[in-house]
Amino acid sequence: MPNHDIQALIDLMARLRDPDRGCPWDLAQDFSTIAPYTVEEAYEVADAIDRGDLADLRGELGDLLFQVVFHARMAEEQGAFDFGDVVAGIVDKMVRRHPHIFAAASAGDADAVLRNWDAIKREERAAAGDGDTSALAGIARGLPEWQRAVKLQARAARVGFDWPGPDTVIDKLHEEIDEVRAEFAAVAADPTDAGAQARLEAELGDLLFVAANLARHARVDVGAALRRANHKFERRFRAMEARAGSAGMRLQDMPLDAQEDCWRQVKRAEADAAGADAHDPGADDRAGTPLRDLST
Repeated sequence: MPNHDIQALIDLMARLRDPDRGCPWDLAQDFSTIAPYTVEEAYEVADAIDRGDLADLRGELGDLLFQVVFHARMAEEQGAFDFGDVVAGIVDKMVRRHPHIFAAASAGDADAVLRNWDAIKREERAAAGDGDTSALAGIARGLPEWQRAVKLQARAARVGFDWPGPDTVIDKLHEEIDEVRAEFAAVAADPTDAGAQARLEAELGDLLFVAANLARHARVDVGAALRRANHKFERRFRAMEARAGSAGMRLQDMPLDAQEDCWRQVKRAEADAAGADAHDPGADDRAGTPLRDLST
C-alpha cells in the first residue's frame, strides 16, 4: 500500500530536485519563480471553498502543501532551514499566541483573543529588533490590495479610529461617488489634463477604500464577495452567449439594447430556477457554499 504520510511528499520533492536524476523544470526553479504558483494555488483553495466542492478542496490543499514543501526543499539546499523547521516554527508560534489555551492566561471572547494576538505579535517584533511600534506594523505589502485595505482599517479600528457604524460609511461612500463623478467630468472636459486624470485615480482609490471598509463593517470577506460577483457575471455572460448562439446570432453582432434584453432574460431564468429550488427540500446552493456552511 502506498505511503501517504508527509515524509513521502518530502522524499518526492527531494527526488524532483536531485541534481543528477531530478526533473529539469523543477531544478530550474527558485523562490521567485515558484512564488506566483504558490499564490495561484492559494486562490484555487479559496475558489474550491466558494464552490463548496470538498473533493476539489482536498486536491487544491494538496497542491498548496506541495508549494510549501517545494520552498522548504530549496531553503534546505541553501542550508537555511528544512520542512521540519517550518513545522516546528509554526507550532511554537501557535502555542505562544494562544496563552489562553496552552498557558494560564484567559480570554473572554474572540475579540479579546485578537487583541491579545496583536499584543504578542508586537512583543515578537520588538524581540526581533523591529522598532516599528505602530498599530499598523507588520501588515504585508504583498497582500492583495483589497485585503490590505481591510487589514489597515481593522488595525486602526482596534485603537478606536473607526466609523461608528455602517450608515456613516455609506454616507462617506456617497460622498466619494460624487467626488469621482466630478473628476470624471473634469477629465471629459480636458482629456489632456494630467492633473485631472491623477485626481480621478486618487478619488477612485478613495472610493474603493471606503467600499472595503463598508464590507468590513458588514463582516463580509471582500475577496470572497468579489470572487462570487465575478462567478455570477461569468455565468450570466456565458448564458447570454448560449442564448444568442441558439438563435443563430453572436453577441458582438447584436445591438446593445438586444444584449441588455438577453441579460435580463438570463437573470429572469436564474430567478425562476432559484424559485423552483426553494420548493425542493433537498435543494442546495450548487453555485457555491460559504465556508461557514461547510463546517456545520
